[in-house]
Amino acid sequence: MFGDILSDAAAMLTGSIGMLPSASLDSNGKGMYEPIHGSAPDIAGQGVANPLATILSVAMMLRYSLNEAALADRVEAAVGTVLDSGLRTADIATEGMQTVATPAMGDAVVAALQ
Repeated sequence: MFGDILSDAAAMLTGSIGMLPSASLDSNGKGMYEPIHGSAPDIAGQGVANPLATILSVAMMLRYSLNEAALADRVEAAVGTVLDSGLRTADIATEGMQTVATPAMGDAVVAALQ
């Protein structure tokens, strides 16, 4: 519970809980990975969720449980490339940025991986 409170508070640094991945790991590096925002059932199916925390949670899994640091670096770099291009979901959109729906953001990250 304390970690959950800390991660929610830390989200203020990024501007959105949609940007923060998280993990609960055991001493062997096995764990559960998820965005700190959980499933957000109140906005399910509306295309407004920010998928970046989920994608970054996969990068954490690659790095910490699967020992695939190079792949994790690629995923993180792809997210950075997409953000540098100006794409934003509504939760992090600012003036001058292109606001896209959940599927378009995910597609952009996949395209940046290739």
